[in-house]
Amino acid sequence: MPGPLLTRNSYRLPARPALPVLDGMNLPLARAHELCGNARRFLAALVAARCQGPVVWISSAWSAERLNAEAVSRLFDPGRILFVEPCRDEDILWCMEEALRSGAAPLVVADIPAPPALTPVRRLHLAAEAGAAVSETWPLGLLLTPGFGGAQGIETRWHIAAQHGPGNACAWRLDRLRARAEPQQSWRMVPCQGGQFRLTDTDGEAPADPGGRHGSGPLLPNLKSTLQRKQKDEFAIPLSKTG
Repeated sequence: MPGPLLTRNSYRLPARPALPVLDGMNLPLARAHELCGNARRFLAALVAARCQGPVVWISSAWSAERLNAEAVSRLFDPGRILFVEPCRDEDILWCMEEALRSGAAPLVVADIPAPPALTPVRRLHLAAEAGAAVSETWPLGLLLTPGFGGAQGIETRWHIAAQHGPGNACAWRLDRLRARAEPQQSWRMVPCQGGQFRLTDTDGEAPADPGGRHGSGPLLPNLKSTLQRKQKDEFAIPLSKTG
């Protein structure tokens, strides 16, 4: 007599590996994530510092800003970065997709002027999974978008804004705006010894969310004032100063 066709055994696939960036910030590999806010390039550099190997950094050739290698050098060797500068905006995501599919680099960053739609993001996920299948690395994709982002179908979305105090007191506010398996949460990030960073609670404040576009909760006054002050992004310098 044949055995039962159904069992109580779980067929759940093993958990996808993730890159630990900070306590509370783990980025699942072979997926595309979104970083937004006025310190998004700093956060991308922090992710790159947690990786090994080359970093593909894609931005438009006509962009008025370039990555500040001097600031990057405080986190990792800028010689690891391979800059790609397509002439057309629509080619930025194509370059990112091809870089992820190759599996040649563990991290691919695309600095784009606006959040992409659902279909391009899905293509990035598929390309990253294809890259993981043909290489020994699980490539990670980062989309850098202005403001509060809004890319559809993204694995996670993180907003970071500078909240530096008087003198040399450096601090940032980090908000997890979207994650498939985790709730929204906010932290205050400060540097500590050894070039590391520490996350602390924000006294129960709700995650920043302008107009409720990404969930519940209004734009917090302290974060709004920070954005209005437009604190300088030390990880981006005007093109006129790069020559």
